[in-house]
Amino acid sequence: EVIHDRNGDVAELRCSYDPESRGGKSPDGRKVKGTIHWVSAEHAKSMEVRLYNHLFQEENLEEIAGPDDLEPHINPQSLEVLKDCKLEPGLLKARLEQRFQFERLGYFCLDPKDSTPENPIFNRIVSLKDGWAKIQKKG
Repeated sequence: EVIHDRNGDVAELRCSYDPESRGGKSPDGRKVKGTIHWVSAEHAKSMEVRLYNHLFQEENLEEIAGPDDLEPHINPQSLEVLKDCKLEPGLLKARLEQRFQFERLGYFCLDPKDSTPENPIFNRIVSLKDGWAKIQKKG
């Protein structure tokens, strides 16, 4: 159940936990599409996350630009830096070769240049297909 405040913003989610649904199937035959890992804001750690998007605004630059004319086509939103993301405390022990899926955003790894053990920084390496966006377009 979604509880909204006076402004219509989400203030609370009331959920239930079904331990039988872990792993994609339940004993009663239900197929579970996904399992959400909730992170407690109280116990979460603040970390930087970098969301990399398409570098260029157009899909096929060969048709519209030469090698010396690429700058006007650079996507100004090709990098979004999120400074205060609340992440699972266990990610403080992440290693460079590990990959992690962050809910609805994609797969991430530690930044090999800028991360430190005290200040881990995660880069998105692959985004997820956005099924929700497709639903919104239809709706």
